[in-house]
Amino acid sequence: MRVVVLVPGVLRSAAGGRAVVDLDLAEPATLGTALDALTASWPLLDRRLRDERGVLRRYVNFYVDGEECRRLAGVDTRLEPGAEIRVLPSVAGG
Repeated sequence: MRVVVLVPGVLRSAAGGRAVVDLDLAEPATLGTALDALTASWPLLDRRLRDERGVLRRYVNFYVDGEECRRLAGVDTRLEPGAEIRVLPSVAGG
């Protein structure tokens, strides 16, 4: 099944400059399997998205079809065919 990952500008250099990444995943798919496929192609993204335990980084938000995944099932959030995953790192500063 096909899903789309929207990569924010701050992370595009780690994704080969791509703003949108299409992934073909086996069903059933989860956010975690999508991140595995994404980072298999662009390993530098993994450190920016997940910690050394494979847990989603605290200050990076992941939305699956407009729903914040931490309110769903985190990395175990099920993906439907055609799902859109939006990655939004938090911005801090003053």
